[in-house]
Amino acid sequence: MLSSKELMQMEDQYGAHNYHPLPVVLAKGRGVHVWDVEGKKYYDFLSAYSAVNQGHCHPSIISALKEQAEKLTLTSRAFYNDVLGRYEKFITDFFGYDKVLPMNTGVEGGETAVKLCRKWAYEVKGVPTNQAKIIFVTGNFWGRTLAAISSSTDPSSTKGFGPYMPGYILIPYNDIHALEEALQDPNIAGFMVEPIQGEAGVVVPDEGYLKSAYDLCQKHNVLFIADEVQTGIARTGKLICCEHHGFKPDILVLGKALSGGVFPVSAVLARDEIMLTIKPGEHGSTFGGNPLACEVAMAALNVVKEEKLSENAARLGQLFRERMQRNLVEKSDLVNLVRGMGLLNAIVINDTEDSDTEHLHETCRKWFISQTNTWQYHSFCTTTSYDRRSAT
Repeated sequence: MLSSKELMQMEDQYGAHNYHPLPVVLAKGRGVHVWDVEGKKYYDFLSAYSAVNQGHCHPSIISALKEQAEKLTLTSRAFYNDVLGRYEKFITDFFGYDKVLPMNTGVEGGETAVKLCRKWAYEVKGVPTNQAKIIFVTGNFWGRTLAAISSSTDPSSTKGFGPYMPGYILIPYNDIHALEEALQDPNIAGFMVEPIQGEAGVVVPDEGYLKSAYDLCQKHNVLFIADEVQTGIARTGKLICCEHHGFKPDILVLGKALSGGVFPVSAVLARDEIMLTIKPGEHGSTFGGNPLACEVAMAALNVVKEEKLSENAARLGQLFRERMQRNLVEKSDLVNLVRGMGLLNAIVINDTEDSDTEHLHETCRKWFISQTNTWQYHSFCTTTSYDRRSAT
């Protein structure tokens, strides 16, 4: 067996240098735990950016994958298959929408939402051809395709990749007055936003911001597009984060945990008036809606419901923030703030010049041991999972 060092060197030599991962080579995952090549056991708090909310290799999801893989994996959308229709009914009933457009990755879901919003603007709202605009906010992240980075304010995503997509309006995040001003433009078709900004640092908006934004969009006949690829599927203590704020977005974008991290699956959900503006040949994917993905997604969502993962995330998230506040924020100068919802959380480290952050790792290790009675503390860890004992 190759060592961690050898495997990291192999990636460095033969792979593109578009990532800079932590120096840990994982070889196995189960529930909230992962193991490296040498057999060292870790808690996985990262959850693959919410993709494995159900835990690594959940047996029900893996079983669905295996069973369908032995029967039919792909037909393309040139044919009907015996799983897609059942999945479409299942997921639209599950989230309460008329229609779904299945895709593969989260960024494909975002691109689909943008295309759908533009199409709706021309077909329904009556925006002049090629004049539709979509509003995004600073700090957003929904992928690294050209369409996605065109809305980005992160230089590492944008530098050297221009020219960028036209028709995007960028306003400050969490600024309802800026949104109200931008919505005065009659050619605005949509407002796309993460209910909690993930890549930006788990940034939670002010109370009332999202509902006020939704109400303004309704007033101006603008589609509210919720990018819930990372915040959806039980991560924040609700099935989707918008439920915390009492509204259902016009377009809902899902991905990541939609498959429990087992297979690339994303989905865009909307009502008929929006979805049926897309006609045959105008959008699609060879793999989108394939039988294997559909069975995996249904199994993954059943796990969320049957194991009450939304409730689990709400309970454990509250416990996590309370203990971190009590043990780190109030008793040391190493951490300024703990923020988040459910089990999507961030620890804001005090990095001022007079701080003592070099001792943060040791402080966290000692606290972890005192709380869990285990010596197996490492620097990254899963959240919601079928392995409740480990999660607590």
